[in-house]
Amino acid sequence: MPKLYLIRHGEAEAAFDAALDPGLSPRGQGQAEEVAARLEALGPLPLFTSPLKRARETIAPLERTWRLCARVEPRVAEIPSPSDDLAARGTWLGKIAAGTWSELDDQLRAWRSGVLETLFSMLSDTVVVSHFIAINLVVGAATGSDQVVVFRPDHCSCTVVETDGGRLRLIARGAEGRSRFQ
Repeated sequence: MPKLYLIRHGEAEAAFDAALDPGLSPRGQGQAEEVAARLEALGPLPLFTSPLKRARETIAPLERTWRLCARVEPRVAEIPSPSDDLAARGTWLGKIAAGTWSELDDQLRAWRSGVLETLFSMLSDTVVVSHFIAINLVVGAATGSDQVVVFRPDHCSCTVVETDGGRLRLIARGAEGRSRFQ
């Protein structure tokens, strides 16, 4: 069964409620270099990344290390917000994070299904750089939890799951942190 190495992007320059598509902070850039060094011996493996700037900047050191280009995959991007209004986004995300998937609307459940379908389609060990909620939904699916947030993956933490094309098995949760949803 393929192992999927789910990396949460490095620390962003701004939070979810402060900028629409921030890049990495200097600390986040260092975290990206560190995770590339930790994963170097695993590869080269196929690379997938969210299209958001902080995710693309996180995978860049691994692309250089393995001399590969990551596939930009919109279906592993950040949870889609109903508004570009930054204050409203922050409030909305706080409410979503406290709930369950079964309570959410069809659009968000469809986004969740898209993330899972994308991972199920990966036929070999793969590195995927994604986001807080997306990684949580994968861990929730692997453990049978309907909670939107089941743990707090730290920036550049590595969560490992196996897939058989229709199910996920959690191998290891990434390191947890106190970070908000950046």
